[in-house]
Amino acid sequence: MTNPPDGHPTGLGRVPVPFLFLTSGAAQYYGAALAVGLFAVVGAPEVAWLRIAASAVLLLAWRRPFGRARRGMWTRRSLGAAALFGIVLAGMNISFYVALDHLALGTAVAIEFLGPVAVAAVTGRTVRERAAIAVAGLGVVLLAGATLGGTVDGGEPVVGLVAIGVAAACWAGYILLGRRLAVRGDGVTMLAVAMSAGALAFAPVLGPRAITAVPDLSLAAVVVGIAVLSSVVPYALEQVILPRLSAAAFATMLALLPATAALVGALALAQLPSAVEVVGLVCVCGAIIMTAPRRR
Repeated sequence: MTNPPDGHPTGLGRVPVPFLFLTSGAAQYYGAALAVGLFAVVGAPEVAWLRIAASAVLLLAWRRPFGRARRGMWTRRSLGAAALFGIVLAGMNISFYVALDHLALGTAVAIEFLGPVAVAAVTGRTVRERAAIAVAGLGVVLLAGATLGGTVDGGEPVVGLVAIGVAAACWAGYILLGRRLAVRGDGVTMLAVAMSAGALAFAPVLGPRAITAVPDLSLAAVVVGIAVLSSVVPYALEQVILPRLSAAAFATMLALLPATAALVGALALAQLPSAVEVVGLVCVCGAIIMTAPRRR
């Protein structure tokens, strides 16, 4: 529980939001770097589906959303909202993994950030938020400046760009839908149902080929690790973060993720940022400072 009835934060609610974002981003992109190594064995979309399915199983076992203690929280409307959120979330992950098969990690994340920038532009109300969007957008443009040249070996840039465009649109939907679920309370339990719905929705297309890899115990262990790093940890943390920020502030705070992805890419995949990319990271961090909530 993040906030008790008296309004005083407890547990993770006391942890600064930027630190939660950095923890979420580091876990998510280390998981993505680990997943890249499986693309040659199982296709990128199949790896994404395995991650979603494994995450659903782990979250269901942890939260038990339909147990006796939580049966009263579910209505037809809440189940429908969770299912829609899960399908958007699954679409975001699958398209992102397809993009990673063709684009460098830092480049893909920078372009995908156009989704949160769009959310911030639409929902932002103050001059400060609008200015932060412009600064963050400049940073993203600099980070993605070498898009066509930032492909992986054998990658098709056009396929990567289309896939990451779909991922960006899904990310925008994730922010808006995810915040609605989070502010209703017990967002992590909602997330367990959402992950299950997303896995089921794409199972007919991706499940048969993906499941053939499961009997390999070593591969199954890697998939579970990817699920924990890239789904369970970051999305559970974001369900703690979302109620604490407006949609615009959350979208702009996500600017931490391209910087985190660039750092992970450098450490895990030897993808060192150029001088222009460093300037882009500085712009992104400046946008975060501009949108930091003022003390009351």
